[in-house]
Amino acid sequence: MTGTNKNIVCIIPARGGSKAIPKKNIKMLGGHPLVTYSIAAAKLSSLIENVIVTTDSEEIAEICRNYGADVPFLRPAEISRDNSVDIEFLQHYIDYCISVNVEPPEYMVHFSPTVPFREPIQIDKGITEIIENPEATSLRSVYLSGTSPYKVFNMEGPYLKGFFPEYHVKEYYNMPRQTFPETFIPTGVVDVVRTSTINNGSLHGDKMIGFKTDYVPNIDTFDDFDLAVEALDDKRFEPILQYLKNYE
Repeated sequence: MTGTNKNIVCIIPARGGSKAIPKKNIKMLGGHPLVTYSIAAAKLSSLIENVIVTTDSEEIAEICRNYGADVPFLRPAEISRDNSVDIEFLQHYIDYCISVNVEPPEYMVHFSPTVPFREPIQIDKGITEIIENPEATSLRSVYLSGTSPYKVFNMEGPYLKGFFPEYHVKEYYNMPRQTFPETFIPTGVVDVVRTSTINNGSLHGDKMIGFKTDYVPNIDTFDDFDLAVEALDDKRFEPILQYLKNYE
């Protein structure tokens, strides 16, 4: 890293703590720690120039270094809590670059370790799309939601209430699903932010490209791990598995 400009850097946040699944980021999946799947995907990209893991755990740091990632620091505890937000570790990395006299990257690709399966070709397509759209502040991968938020309720006491009380149609939630606009859910497959967006105090900014991908497992529960084990047989992710075999 020293003295070089990394124009496109992948940042992988991997805290040591996890309530739902203890040590989730290094729980074994197919013979390898979960976080290493994101390292492999980033390494297989033809556009990502450096892979940084930001962690508060020396154990995780050592594992990630052994799989080819750069872990130049341990993240401070105050931005590694359960309620810490993503912009904090991204800004911390920018500040670190400045502190060691390295030009911060123009783009940061954010890979959550809880999304282990990514196609390298999709990663490069997403990065290329934001590079080719100079007005975009960020890019997020999404998939089409099967449930419209217009058909969803919350509860006030025993009573159901729609989330859009100001909608121009009374009891709008009884209208056909096709009436409403399509809505999308983030996948975490490839999320890219311009460093200038972070420096302006925003994680994604007001011009966020929606990059459509298929749904992939996002591991928050033990049941999600079962889905991830099934995905190990998906041929689309064979390059990641081949990369990881080099470390067996």
